[in-house]
Amino acid sequence: MSCTKGSPGKKEITGNSCFPPVVMTASRSDSLVVLFGATAGAYGAKLGSDERELILLVWQVVDLPGKKVGTLHKSLVKADNLELSDQCREVSGLTPEGLGKAEPLDRVLQQFIQLVSSDLKVLGRSSYTLCSDGQLLIRQVLHPETSKKNFLLSDCFYSFYDLRKEFHTCYPSSAAVKDQTIKTMAEYLGLGTDETEEDFGVWQVKTMVAIIFSMLSESCNHIFTEPETVKYKYETGPCSKSETVDNETVIRARGLPWQSSDQDIARFFKGLNIAKGGVALCLNAQGRRNGEALVRFVNSEQRDLALERHKHHMGSRYIEVYKATGEEFLKIAGGTSNEVAQFLSKENQVIIRMRGLPFTATQEDVLGFLGPECPVTGGKEGLLFVKYPDGRPTGDAFVLFSCEEYAQNALKKHKEILGKRYIELFRSTAAEVQQVLNRYMSTPLIPTLPAPIIPVIPPPYTIATGSIRDCVRLRGLPYTAGIDDILEFMGDATADIKPHGVHMVLNQQGRPSGDAFIQMKSADKAFMVAQKCHKKMMKDRYVEVFQCSGEEMNFVLMGGTLNRSGLSPPPCLSPPAYAAFQTAAVIPAEAALYQPQALLPAARTPQASAAAPPTVTYYPAQAAQLYMNYTAYYPSPPVSPTTVGYIAAPPGAVAAAATATHTPILPQPGALVRMQGLPYNTGMKEILSFFQGYQYAPDDYNGLIQLSDQARSVLQAPKEWVCL
Repeated sequence: MSCTKGSPGKKEITGNSCFPPVVMTASRSDSLVVLFGATAGAYGAKLGSDERELILLVWQVVDLPGKKVGTLHKSLVKADNLELSDQCREVSGLTPEGLGKAEPLDRVLQQFIQLVSSDLKVLGRSSYTLCSDGQLLIRQVLHPETSKKNFLLSDCFYSFYDLRKEFHTCYPSSAAVKDQTIKTMAEYLGLGTDETEEDFGVWQVKTMVAIIFSMLSESCNHIFTEPETVKYKYETGPCSKSETVDNETVIRARGLPWQSSDQDIARFFKGLNIAKGGVALCLNAQGRRNGEALVRFVNSEQRDLALERHKHHMGSRYIEVYKATGEEFLKIAGGTSNEVAQFLSKENQVIIRMRGLPFTATQEDVLGFLGPECPVTGGKEGLLFVKYPDGRPTGDAFVLFSCEEYAQNALKKHKEILGKRYIELFRSTAAEVQQVLNRYMSTPLIPTLPAPIIPVIPPPYTIATGSIRDCVRLRGLPYTAGIDDILEFMGDATADIKPHGVHMVLNQQGRPSGDAFIQMKSADKAFMVAQKCHKKMMKDRYVEVFQCSGEEMNFVLMGGTLNRSGLSPPPCLSPPAYAAFQTAAVIPAEAALYQPQALLPAARTPQASAAAPPTVTYYPAQAAQLYMNYTAYYPSPPVSPTTVGYIAAPPGAVAAAATATHTPILPQPGALVRMQGLPYNTGMKEILSFFQGYQYAPDDYNGLIQLSDQARSVLQAPKEWVCL
């Protein structure tokens, strides 16, 4: 591929009208333009790795058939930031004052095209291809910088010869490509290597020309046939889980703006060749972008160049770039659905994600919402509704548009109303389509219960409440501290701790927050511990110890706060409703399906409390100890961790527990389900209607579920589910 001057009927390739018309042709070039450049920062193998701007371009045209050369040109480039690194000053001899009088990059590139065309005319040639020392100047400097400055490069910058690769092909016994430099190639050929004889940049270009003439000699007769290419645009496309992805071609980009699209990421890696459909934006557990993406390149060489862009900027944010694996990429981007593959088979389409659609919305409704100003590719075939495995709609859909203009018109409808709901519209990617479909299609209708859990605590247990100040609060614990560390910190006072009286407080991510509560046998014991242990050291940190009541402890464990201003209820409960839960223990998210009585709200009457069955949480013999595992009780909604785990009981233990008459086991066919995201005005009848058609809870559950009088009256007749 090469650039040809003035051929009629060809597409003009410049993004600036000042460029003369230069077009691409498939014929082999009859000239080379030897190009050398330098930035205001790193030099050599690190060129372009520090995002510094181009400050120097030197070039010369080489007539391959005639073995003649044109005029050597040297042009300084005025950078936006004229500060030069020490290495740049030392190697190039340039100064900010001299650069301040130069032309900006866009003007220099215009002059480059004009002067090359003039030299070609003098030499009687019509086409040319660039030739540079390695890949860095073209891929890591020119393309990224012009992309950031929002102007287009001429087509000739999308095809070039890497002199190092051509040299190694011509001289296989020379050093490896990655170890080649202009100086080592000249030394291999016995050429002069005194750089001080010429200005910086001039020596490099003259030496490169001499190397090329040596390769063209009769002894070598080298032919330049296969130039390196830079992709004009990122190509979208589907990815199958059955594909094989080389681990050496994938990177992980972290710190992306949440609204960035695959095209934005491709622009960040401008100059490098991303594989077709090779950008996969990662989603979090809620199906929203988490600021990370996996990018697959065409080969390991491109991946290694991408790693050099670690902490380069996208707007005002720096992006971290790390190695990743092909398995990670397939996990995000791979899919198996034929419907999705057919939807994504239409290439070079702009994908828009619609979120919040009414569940009753049809294809006609969506097409009418978008309107004639943004026609969907293929009409109804350009729509893909996301559904659960049973066919119920999720409220999400993906739409294809044939061009950027139609997509922009669609994005203008962001948060407009369809039916009675506002609709969110976002740019999307093929990988995001796969992720969303994979996630919803793999979601079971009703989660399967793990192995039964068995009782180890015969008497019923609830966290103490009341205004008696028989508890202490530990504040400022090391984040690595465990229950054993707390017991060692308490010293002799451990004998005065109530059974199961140590409660660690976790943060919203399920990690230790640095706080803990301990229930003592009496208020006097709590007072003595607070006096003795206050500001005592634990792992190089002093820990504050305060006396408090069981009521205050429960407020914090339920998600509220305790400070000098008093008690603040959890954000999920209004103050009037919160009082009804003062005696409630805390239910972790994963345990919400099969909670024992000890973890459910306490009964409203003494009689009901006396009849409550004991807890049924299982702990293996080696883990059984006086102090209950704190993760069984904390945290409560809405900040339950995602890592809380219960230990499945061995089959023999389950059988033994099943024969015990004093402890009921939660029957396997049923489960308690926690619902999140309910409208605030939802009532019991709406919840029962939502679960219409599912098996109702048998009478065996009555002893395990605490219901208000109102709820119990609603459930007198057979219903499908029992809701708390």
